[in-house]
Amino acid sequence: MSLYGTMRTGVSGMNAQANRLSTVAENIANSSTTGYKRASTEFSSMILPSSNGSYNSGGVQTSVRYSISDQGSTTYTTSASDLAIDGDGFFIVQGTNGQEYLTRAGAFVQDDQGNLVNAAGFTLMGYEYEAGVDPTVVVNGFDGLTEVNLASEGLSAAGSTAGSMGANLPSGAANGDVSTTSLIVYDTQGNTRILDFNYTKVADNQWELEIVDRTSASSLGTATLDFDENGVLTTSPATLTLDPSALNPITGTGAELNAITIDFSDTTQLGTSFTPDGGSIDGNAPSQISGYQIDTDGIVYIKYSNGELEPRYRIALANVQSPDKLVPESGNVYSQGVDSGVIVTGFAGSGSFGEILSGALESSNVDIADELTSMIESQRNYTANSKVFQTGSELLEVLVNLKR
Repeated sequence: MSLYGTMRTGVSGMNAQANRLSTVAENIANSSTTGYKRASTEFSSMILPSSNGSYNSGGVQTSVRYSISDQGSTTYTTSASDLAIDGDGFFIVQGTNGQEYLTRAGAFVQDDQGNLVNAAGFTLMGYEYEAGVDPTVVVNGFDGLTEVNLASEGLSAAGSTAGSMGANLPSGAANGDVSTTSLIVYDTQGNTRILDFNYTKVADNQWELEIVDRTSASSLGTATLDFDENGVLTTSPATLTLDPSALNPITGTGAELNAITIDFSDTTQLGTSFTPDGGSIDGNAPSQISGYQIDTDGIVYIKYSNGELEPRYRIALANVQSPDKLVPESGNVYSQGVDSGVIVTGFAGSGSFGEILSGALESSNVDIADELTSMIESQRNYTANSKVFQTGSELLEVLVNLKR
């Protein structure tokens, strides 16, 4: 046995326990850090070759492992921009250097430009929302992503392009009888226009629908409604696209009325009074942005003061085959590692990705009781290793004193 080897083994053990104490200290310091993932120190032995008559003590080496795949508990908040992921996946954020990172820290707030940024200054990334189109899943890249920006754009108005109107027409009405209802629509500047729906019975099981602009008395379109013996509408297609060319540009405003497609498929002819269903229409009058909402699929809606919701972004998520092998970076973010596998981007609620919770945060997965236990163990083990070093030093002193 080499006394110097014994002392080096003791030093190796002290260094290993010091590394373990460092991870414990980091865990305790970040026990309240949103989305923080616990670090742990793993030990492995270092064996030196020995002979039958002499044993060479080796040592111990350490490696740090992060429990990135272990989800922390969810804490609910009062801020709609606080986000947590219930399941697998990471938010994609962009640093000030323009590089994208992954994170589970979802404490986002608006900066002075309206971008959602977390406490470390990383900007949340997403896809611009397009109705009926899901963002494309991208492997090993972040193409198509943009900053999620909730800056107010002042007043917003949208012209009507589609609506519906259903009604029951009285089967006992005489030929020439007229029933009327109306629907409010919006022009391109958000001004309201009243359209009258005039139903005129022209024959048994047949009515004529004429849609008229009330202000100008101009006819915008007509359709013939045919019914079978059960009062069911047989006209196909059961839609009418209005032609507002006689109105545009609308006098006194300079605005225009879009060509609006009206669906009248819910019209019936039964033996009761005229009963319109009230109809529906898209578009809106001028309205200010009053807030925003984020649903479980990560769709970010801008909320207007009139109650309308406009989908604007879809928050992007990403994942890798081995999350625990991601490389931790400052700011509670991660970058792709050699052993983590390629990054795959997608969106919440699809494939292996979890759902996004608005008004919630993922807490650190650190257990203080476990960390304090590990601290005591490391302290005792460090002391024991120091005793090995001290004993080797004392034996070496005995050996030197043999000469005296």
